[in-house]
Amino acid sequence: MQTLTDPQGRSFLYLRLSLTEACNYRCSYCLPDGYVADGKPKFLALDEIRRLVLAFSTLGMSKIRLTGGEPSLRKDLPGIIQTVAAVPGIKKIALTTNGCRLPHLVESWRESGLTALSVSLDSLNGTRFLAITGHNRFAEVVAGIDKALTLGFDAVKINVVLLRDRNDDELPAWLEYVREREVSVRFIELMRTGENRAYFERHHLRANLIEQQLHEGGWSLLPRAADAGPACEYAHQDYHGRIGIIAPYAKDFCAGCNRLRVTARGDLRLCLFGDFGIPLRQLLQSDADQDPLVSRIATQLGLKAAGHGLHQGLTGITPHLASIGG
Repeated sequence: MQTLTDPQGRSFLYLRLSLTEACNYRCSYCLPDGYVADGKPKFLALDEIRRLVLAFSTLGMSKIRLTGGEPSLRKDLPGIIQTVAAVPGIKKIALTTNGCRLPHLVESWRESGLTALSVSLDSLNGTRFLAITGHNRFAEVVAGIDKALTLGFDAVKINVVLLRDRNDDELPAWLEYVREREVSVRFIELMRTGENRAYFERHHLRANLIEQQLHEGGWSLLPRAADAGPACEYAHQDYHGRIGIIAPYAKDFCAGCNRLRVTARGDLRLCLFGDFGIPLRQLLQSDADQDPLVSRIATQLGLKAAGHGLHQGLTGITPHLASIGG
């Protein structure tokens, strides 16, 4: 079996696949004015997704994370999960969602083959949640997470974008939340994108401040699995859950990169903040194009940079994170 390795020697076992650019939230750090469609975009169809995942599986990838926008807006999401689960070599299928439809749909996703779930919840305070997301869905999201915890997922994670003066005082509340729940809460350092410069300058907070509080509270850093996401996870003997830190501005953050991305329109992105996309869609129209598709993916890894340019204010072609799923 071929494997995906770049010039820096990093191996790629993990694909983040966007299913749609659409999102029904208006998060202040991402889409404060809401999603506006670019004409009538046609996102990847089921057969295209099957061919794409098969190609990446052929290249040694075993983990797929389905993202958006908001992937639950796809009515065919259960069928997509079933299709991905049927691809030989795929062992883990994760989904990132804003959680607003969890109470009604999460059981069907699990039955379709989903193995892990990540839910965005930027505050444990309903008023703050409304201010950040533009939607009064706090109760549904929390109820959906509690339901997900009963369904036997390999992992349930909560994503919290860390925002100065918005939610940066909530670590004690989150620690109480994970005391009896087997869930990983990950604090994600706000990233600058093409459209959020002013917001970033007001609300960016270095995630090492949370790490310092964890160290002082007796939390211990855990080893990172080969196919894990970018979080550094901490555990404590007195808590059932874990706390994770995703700090893209930290030293050597990109050294452990193990993931590639494909947009909802079929472009391969070697980096979340890269300057270009590599079109794959023309090779997703027929099973007969599987070998050229695998070859195109494999030969592009030589173009992957050693790291992103966020420290220099270089955000690449990512206007906002909803456009590629973060």
